[in-house]
Order: sequence, then structure tokens, then C-alpha cells
Amino acid sequence: MLAPGDVAPDFSATLADGRVVRLRDFRGQRHVVLYFFPKAFTPGCTRETCTFRDQYADLRDLGAEVIGVSLDTPAKQAEFAKAQGAEFPMIGDPSKEIGRAYDVLRLGGWLLAKRVTFVIDKHGIIRNVIHAEFDVNHHINAARQTLRELDA
Repeated sequence: MLAPGDVAPDFSATLADGRVVRLRDFRGQRHVVLYFFPKAFTPGCTRETCTFRDQYADLRDLGAEVIGVSLDTPAKQAEFAKAQGAEFPMIGDPSKEIGRAYDVLRLGGWLLAKRVTFVIDKHGIIRNVIHAEFDVNHHINAARQTLRELDA
């Protein structure tokens, strides 16, 4: 798995509505909280996404954009984002290209992503890696703390 200090792998993903999300588009502009989760519409992933949704304004105030990623299809991610009221990009990565680049695939890489959050600074450097499969609140709390430290 990638570690703090590593350069975050760039990616480009097309959302269900046709918008393209590229990590490089945030360079020099905003930090990125990139969170991978196992599967849309499951209890833990729904709780985690709703936590990021509820804290989205605070994270934006700390200079960050939030991006969610799972191995679901873009259409399923769009449906999930709408159902949860998430206003940030939700990427479907069924090709596993992004998951592979960030080394978050589990079960031989064929089914699910691990629950991992990367805090990436404005220069594209990973500043924190949060890997807690069952404590979804730890992801938002650790991400927020890292963002505060980046701007201190």
C-alpha cells in the first residue's frame, strides 16, 4: 500500500453524468481526501459516505475536495451518491485501475476495495493513509486532523 510521502498516482475517471475527474486537476488548488470503500449500498459504506457528506462543508473549509471510490459501476455510484445526498464526486472503478494504482484491492483484487482513505496535499503528495475496516468515523477524524496540520 502507498505510504505518507509517496506521490499519489494520477487518475482520470468518467462519472455517470459524463464529467471527468482527474487528480491532477486539483494540484495547486485543493487538498484531496480520496476514500476507497468496499461496496455501495452496504451498511458500513453508507455510514462512511454519510459521514463524509455531513462533514463535506468543513473539509472544503479546510481546503480539500472529497472523492469516493469503489469498484462499483459509475451508474451504481451515481445512484448511491444521489441516495445519500453526497455532493462530492463518487467514482465507480469496475476496471480496478484506480484501486490497483493505490494498492487497495482485497480478495485477490477480484471483488472489493479495502476501506482506505488517502489525504493528498495540493502538491500531489500523500500525507496520511487511514486504513480502518470497521471504524468508519476514524477516517473522517484522521483526515480532518491531517488537513488542519497541513494548513497550520
